[in-house]
Amino acid sequence: MKSLIKIGVVFGAALLMTSCFNKSQPNYQYFPNMYEPVGYEAYQEVNGVPYGGFKKNGMEAQIPAEGSVKRGWLPYEYDNTNEGYEAAKAELQSSLETTEENLAAGEQLYTIYCAVCHGNKGDGQGVLVKREKFLGIPRYDDPARAITEGSIYHVLMYGKNNMGSHASQLDTKERWQVVQYVLKLKAELK
Repeated sequence: MKSLIKIGVVFGAALLMTSCFNKSQPNYQYFPNMYEPVGYEAYQEVNGVPYGGFKKNGMEAQIPAEGSVKRGWLPYEYDNTNEGYEAAKAELQSSLETTEENLAAGEQLYTIYCAVCHGNKGDGQGVLVKREKFLGIPRYDDPARAITEGSIYHVLMYGKNNMGSHASQLDTKERWQVVQYVLKLKAELK
């Protein structure tokens, strides 16, 4: 009988302890903000008061200052027009020194991004041209084009005709390295 009472007491205690327990929500929460997120709706005001604790003139959720430039990015002052292309072709000069390291880096980037259409030698006979996916890619030494540092850079920046922009794939220094390598290929074609 005593053992039956002991079993009943243990069963009752277990039932009492588990009856208040919710498995989806623990009883004791240390750092409750980690369990239950606080929703903020940035840039929104409710009745003229900033919502979610964001201050109008505080540090959060601000627009960059006018005229500011993102770190590592240089502004490009030539427009994506025919006039901008001609101006870049006539005026734009490389600020990057021509070295073996820059030419080697330019060759590597050219092989990745350009050779598939323009060919390894710059003769316009890349893999896609040979497979007739694109036609009419001129050689770099084509006298009708008369490419310059500025024109190559401008085309890498904005693209021209069927060629798209490579500004998202190549940063400023890498574009100038490709320009140096393209000019080297142009000199070797002549």
